[in-house]
Amino acid sequence: MCGIAGLIECSGQAPDISRRVGAMCDAIAHRGPDGDGVWSEDGVALGHRRLAIVDLTPAGSQPMLSADGRWVISYNGEVYNAGSIAATLTGFVRRGTSDTEVIVESVARRGVEQTIADLNGMFAMALWDRATSTLHLVRDRLGIKPLFYTVDTHGVGFASELKSFSAAGRSFSIDPASVASFLRFGYVPAPHSIWRGVAKLRPGEIVSIAAPGKVQRKLFWNHVEIAERGLSNPFRGTDAEAEDALHTLLADAVSAQMISDVPLGAFLSGGIDSSTVVALMVAANRGPVRTFSIGFPDFGYDESAHARAVANHLGTQHEELTVTAADALAVVPRLAEMYDEPFADSSQIPTFAISRLTRARVTVALSGDGGDELLAGYNRYVLAGGHLARLAGLPRSLRHGLAAVLRAIPDSTAEVLARGMPRSMRPALPGDKLHKLAEVLGLDGDAIYMRLVSQCPDPSALTHGLREYPPEMPDLEESAGQLARMQLFDACTYLPDDILQKVDRASMAVALEVRPPLLDHRVVEFAWSLPRHMLLRNGETKWLLRRVLDRYVPRALIERPKMGFGIPLADWLRGQLRDWAEDLLDPRTLGGGFLDVAAVRALWNEHISGRRNWPHALWTVLMFEAWRRRWINEVAAVRATELIPQ
Repeated sequence: MCGIAGLIECSGQAPDISRRVGAMCDAIAHRGPDGDGVWSEDGVALGHRRLAIVDLTPAGSQPMLSADGRWVISYNGEVYNAGSIAATLTGFVRRGTSDTEVIVESVARRGVEQTIADLNGMFAMALWDRATSTLHLVRDRLGIKPLFYTVDTHGVGFASELKSFSAAGRSFSIDPASVASFLRFGYVPAPHSIWRGVAKLRPGEIVSIAAPGKVQRKLFWNHVEIAERGLSNPFRGTDAEAEDALHTLLADAVSAQMISDVPLGAFLSGGIDSSTVVALMVAANRGPVRTFSIGFPDFGYDESAHARAVANHLGTQHEELTVTAADALAVVPRLAEMYDEPFADSSQIPTFAISRLTRARVTVALSGDGGDELLAGYNRYVLAGGHLARLAGLPRSLRHGLAAVLRAIPDSTAEVLARGMPRSMRPALPGDKLHKLAEVLGLDGDAIYMRLVSQCPDPSALTHGLREYPPEMPDLEESAGQLARMQLFDACTYLPDDILQKVDRASMAVALEVRPPLLDHRVVEFAWSLPRHMLLRNGETKWLLRRVLDRYVPRALIERPKMGFGIPLADWLRGQLRDWAEDLLDPRTLGGGFLDVAAVRALWNEHISGRRNWPHALWTVLMFEAWRRRWINEVAAVRATELIPQ
């Protein structure tokens, strides 16, 4: 895992381009503390910050040239099948053992598209073709690694994080539509960014730039097409055969991702996904497996005991960190720096905590990310799988009446009611779940999904009517069913733009490489071929994955309600975070012209009075304000420096 950046100047006359790309790399030094480098010629410069994982010698340093001198690569990520690709390259004699060398030499012999199609891994890379003066930017199939770029009359720039553009002296204006989209989702969806004129590569995309006016975009792996292909050609074997097939794929993915020349471990929450990954790591028999978890005794729920029980059963070397409310609150002022684009998934706080703990012991960690989206783990999938369909059959007037009753139930009452439920069915944050259910009762189809994933259901109400980018709902046949449509939208947006970027920024802030083996593209493609009843059966989520885990861990150690990395935002905003929030919501400075001050303050006043709970909407506003306060000032300061080309 590393950081990459680069510039191409249209004029070709840029005597300070190496210095500016060096500054871009320095801005993301946290991504690669083990080395740095800049390659440049004739107005082109590629830069790199290195986190050494495989081949710790100078032979793995970047940017790297191909042996024939035509290609230059700056690359972030890991490719797990580099050895098998190297074996197919005629006349290739390896200088080292890095996957970077295999990629660039494969490109030199077979071209960009054929090479990329064969890679199994996570990656974001820049490939400069010196023969044709063409830049190729590439992002992995699932969007695990980030990559931003800008193309204008000055030239081209790219970077792993937005802060590199500021360091290069580039300035941009805020995109109003991105603000509105951010308020809805808590992230800015690709291909957009918060800055007008800066784009994200989509997952599975190659962007080729021969000149500012000659930009070609192509998906080398299209998740919608993968889903359609799987759904139209379903797996036709028995349950046992499906279990064997999934087990074989997962075991191979986990084993492949254990390659490392530095210490390696795994996140372990004690849930289904991370427990499966750890069980397969132990089964790979590569030596002792180190696992890491965190506990939240101040948060009202704590999964560390479950993680400890699974670790004891599997025999891992387990460590856990107790995170107090004070520890978590201390992270809040760092979030705008860490996430240099507005980002409002509050689980970013515990994700940083587990990353920091893990990095103190190892440099690489495997995670269970992706299992919920691809193997049907979210509670909303249970709704889509039956409950919503049954509710939709009720008269609209009856649904609206029931919604009014549910909305009137206070959170405290919901907590009491939840305690009367069987433990295996008891949800976390029951008040929040109940009020979300009330809001979706009057909706139908895709509108239900949009409400369930919206931080602010109506961004225009908080922004003087700003229009957001239209959400790109997957174009699946109605016959595919609401469950498949929800899964696909999650896989194309929520997974890469929220979950994976949350983990990338939190882990790379402490130079920890996190690998998600459940997102091996072969596993993803197989999952889409599974009949939905193998994913969700009789209200049981991740049905087939549970069968795989049954081979290693007793069901009694796993069965419990889904918890997630939640924090008690509603209470914190009324308590420990109130002064911080009041400062950001000062009417004299609030919003920068993008937010409706009166509407936001009304939301805040309702919340702190206890009349309503608005933690998610308020956290989204607060993260925008914290980001704006940090980065608008940064851009203004950089514009006054000598970094700007004259």
